[in-house]
Amino acid sequence: MPLPTLRPLAGGILIALSTVATAQDARLAPIVVTATRSAQSPYDIAAAIDVVTTPEDGSLDVNLSERVQAIPGLVVRDRQNYAQDAQVSIRGFGARSTFGIRGIRLYTDGVPASMPDGQGQVSHFNLDSAERIEVLRGPFSALYGNASGGVVQVFTADGTDPAELRFGVAGGSNGNLRSSVNARGVDGPVDYNIDFTHFRTSGYRDHSAARRESGNAKIGWKVNEDAKLTLVLNALDVPDAQDPLGLTHAQFKADPRQAAAVADTYDTRKSVDQQQVGLIYDQRIDTSNSLRVMSYYGQRGVTQYLSIPVATQVAQPGNSGGVVDLDNEYGGGDVRWTWRDTLAGRPFELAAGVAYDNQEQHRQGYENFVGNQLGVRGAKRRDEIDRVFDFDQYAQATWRVADDWTLMGGVRHSEVRFRSSDRYVAPGNPDDSGTVRYAATTPVFGVLWRAAPWLHAYANWGRGFETPTFSELGYRADRGAGLAFDLKPSRSGNAEVGLKLRPSARVEAGLALFRADSDDELAVATNLGGRTTYQNIARSRRQGIEASFNAELAHDVHLVAAYTRLQASFRTPFLTCVSAGCAAPDTPVQAGTRIPGVPRATGYAALKLGGEVGWQAGLDMNAMGATSANDLGTASAAGYTLFGLSGGYVFDNGPWRVNTFARVDNLADRHVVGSVIVNDGNGRYDEPAPGRTFLVGVDVRWR
Repeated sequence: MPLPTLRPLAGGILIALSTVATAQDARLAPIVVTATRSAQSPYDIAAAIDVVTTPEDGSLDVNLSERVQAIPGLVVRDRQNYAQDAQVSIRGFGARSTFGIRGIRLYTDGVPASMPDGQGQVSHFNLDSAERIEVLRGPFSALYGNASGGVVQVFTADGTDPAELRFGVAGGSNGNLRSSVNARGVDGPVDYNIDFTHFRTSGYRDHSAARRESGNAKIGWKVNEDAKLTLVLNALDVPDAQDPLGLTHAQFKADPRQAAAVADTYDTRKSVDQQQVGLIYDQRIDTSNSLRVMSYYGQRGVTQYLSIPVATQVAQPGNSGGVVDLDNEYGGGDVRWTWRDTLAGRPFELAAGVAYDNQEQHRQGYENFVGNQLGVRGAKRRDEIDRVFDFDQYAQATWRVADDWTLMGGVRHSEVRFRSSDRYVAPGNPDDSGTVRYAATTPVFGVLWRAAPWLHAYANWGRGFETPTFSELGYRADRGAGLAFDLKPSRSGNAEVGLKLRPSARVEAGLALFRADSDDELAVATNLGGRTTYQNIARSRRQGIEASFNAELAHDVHLVAAYTRLQASFRTPFLTCVSAGCAAPDTPVQAGTRIPGVPRATGYAALKLGGEVGWQAGLDMNAMGATSANDLGTASAAGYTLFGLSGGYVFDNGPWRVNTFARVDNLADRHVVGSVIVNDGNGRYDEPAPGRTFLVGVDVRWR
């Protein structure tokens, strides 16, 4: 990145720091994090890690994108399509996913929300009961195993004393309505937080209505002074969420609220039903040793109706049909021992453990027609049992070798095995059964220097890897039987240097430079008859700069800002498909072409006025740079800047606390592409964001 780009940014941060350092009275709330497996202040960790807590200014509180705008390097795009999960990427990892979330690890209360193959979802994250969200970026995320381009963890709040009963309702444009009820408290050795949230929307676009019920419960039992047992339950129900599909750029320009014509023709939609339980046991053995045991089990059912044309299904015996039916059972566990003492007279901590995760998926495919009736389940075209499991061993150590220096390091060995048993073999559709195994050892090392009480500097380096998911392994480019055994896991080398500044108790800032070089990046090879095959690209690179700023400028005046500049590109040329009907890669992609789905830059700033009670107001800005939409780099979505305005009044009188709020988003009513569908075979890359929208709501607490 050229120096002229960095100088004004660094200068602006230093000017802001010198300005707020002279203010008085207000203080930032202290925060601890657990993303490094030990509760510490982010200021003392040799890695890029951020925490956001529950906002008090009121929001719809349904989508992850509402909470994490102020975290640099993290992009969460609300697709305005509840038949597809949000798009989540960290420093460009995960951006290529067209559905689901890949390339980053997801957790809720320490329980994995990512499957062993690296694919996950955030739709069951219950934000109404959450206390905080932690995001770990850079090399140390590799210690979480396969597909760790970054780590996102959501933590449910503990029970409160005195007990609280909370009710909330918020509604506004496009038929959005969120209602919730939450109970949290402490009863002797038991604390609890139980929540139920209902959300429905008519949708900004045609054919985009959806309904979602989300339940979450965390119940802790303090067995004795040294042991605690925590039960985590959550459930999700999304029945028949309509899918408007993407639009071509011409369609977007003509009417951003329309749905693709085939969405109505085939009634494209998706239903999700999930239940999950986790059990966590924490035991302090003595003053130096502790043990943590976690186990979990879940079921997830998905039924999705696609828009694959009837003619394509009829003409191709190997086609899987236009209806996808997935039944998943998954579970696993993690056992970790932690030792805290001294080494050579200096504080030392070591954590070591083993983890096992297992997923069994019954995947079936059906035609999406019966006779002349479209958008209904027809004859079976696919039936297979897919299983994937991992077994990992890891260790991580922190050693404060001197008052001003801390060393951190770790290593993880991962083994991931895939097995597919094809139960649908017919003429033109051969037996696709097979197995494949991947393994990797990923070391990481970091150092933190306390240059001054107000300035900490750090550097780290590590290796990472990402296996193909079952979605990429399902078919071979040569159309032969079996899994795509030729696909390799992507392996990366990651480096980062950064500064963490805290010139006073009321102001924090950060600056990080990073680079990740990957070998065998996954990219599309062919699109044919609804089957997408993949290939490995020799080399790719992601590099950039992140900056963040968080301060109380004066009493009840809070400023937060984040900026990311990211260059993500293929470093070697390769061939790819251009049309949905190509049978082999036939079009060259030049070295230096931008990786699709990655914006050139992102920015966020918010000025908030008001304290814990009384009037509140806020002005915020979201900026997104231009985003490439395909591997060729011939299609892209333009960048944009959007502004929002919020306000409200908080009453706090005796046992009652009432938060009334209102928001206006996209004040200028701009028509922009909020997210892109990467490498869409029909050229329907654009997913429009809403124009000007309004939201009003009230959250009530009774103590």
